[in-house]
Amino acid sequence: MSATWYECKVKYRKTDETGGQKVLTEPYLVDALSYTEAEKRINEEMAAYISEEFKITNIKVANYAEIHPFENADRWFKSKVSLMAYDEESGKERRSNMYLLVQANDVREAYDNTLHVMQSTMGEYSIPAVSESPIMDVFPYFSGEEGETEQLERFNKLKASRPVEVEKVDHMEFEEALEE
Repeated sequence: MSATWYECKVKYRKTDETGGQKVLTEPYLVDALSYTEAEKRINEEMAAYISEEFKITNIKVANYAEIHPFENADRWFKSKVSLMAYDEESGKERRSNMYLLVQANDVREAYDNTLHVMQSTMGEYSIPAVSESPIMDVFPYFSGEEGETEQLERFNKLKASRPVEVEKVDHMEFEEALEE
């Protein structure tokens, strides 16, 4: 159940403390299935925060493998993680990079949070870069159904323990598997 994250740039007029108005363009992330759904979702989310008119200026697929929110953190950081693998045919070490979006208060905490996220990784990896991201907020997909988060967590645990079987499970089998 990997999410597709879309980076949406929103342009709007903001009134500062002195009463002056300033035009801002800020990026936000939404979890969606398509560009159309991303546009619909960002319009719904931003309507709750911005009372004046706003405009969606750009939507693109974000290059994040995973998003990791942490409590008591207010900024988002982009962590570059290099996974190392040994290629037996060529005898060389190969690196593949992935990017994580991690919530933290500063770069050091973002590095520590990235280490925390990666602690269960079996292979070798390094973290060559951590930088503050311009992302203002992240809007994951929730259907609003009660207990959805708990079901998703149980499903992910089940999937981790039986990866081949769970990939083929239909909705009814999924419910039965959760009851076990």
